[in-house]
Amino acid sequence: MTPTTLLELAGADLQPPSLDRASLVLIDMQNEYVEGPIAVTGCADAVKAAAVLLERMREAGRPIIHVAHKGRPGSLFDRDAHRGRFIEALDPHDGEAVVEKGLPNAFAGTTLAEELQDAQNTELILVGFMTHMCVSSTARVALDLGYRVTIDARACATRDLPDGRNGVIDAQTVHDVALAELADRFAIVARDHDWR
Repeated sequence: MTPTTLLELAGADLQPPSLDRASLVLIDMQNEYVEGPIAVTGCADAVKAAAVLLERMREAGRPIIHVAHKGRPGSLFDRDAHRGRFIEALDPHDGEAVVEKGLPNAFAGTTLAEELQDAQNTELILVGFMTHMCVSSTARVALDLGYRVTIDARACATRDLPDGRNGVIDAQTVHDVALAELADRFAIVARDHDWR
């Protein structure tokens, strides 16, 4: 028997939204993931895909929210240091909201919910780093809050993880498994979507 997702079994609409009905949330698109000790595999390709989607959202005049992880001074994600800043190709423009977070879930202790409420739509497109961590936890909570979530798989990436048995789970496997989990119930996963 061929496996199927819970969303498919429920007859859910699995088409990504048109851009004129969505808000874009970019999660942790920071230099820490480009060159730091937790640099992600496939970063350049993910940034390129995110930049294309970001430009299309700007052209469509849609709400865009940039989420940044904020670490302690001198540590990972120090927002005053180069590695804590946004990747230059994805820098916010004037009028685009910036939300700083201290936990993986971008809704926890932040103004993200208020920013999205102001946008007055229930379609979210998520991109960012890391697929298995902040993208996943944010998508799961967004569903609980009543949003229909779409994740652009090409604009996300993650890193190798220890397997707990002195081995390594490669980044592509971590990424693929995280997306499969999300696609089962929490989000539409757009793998090769031409955003319009």
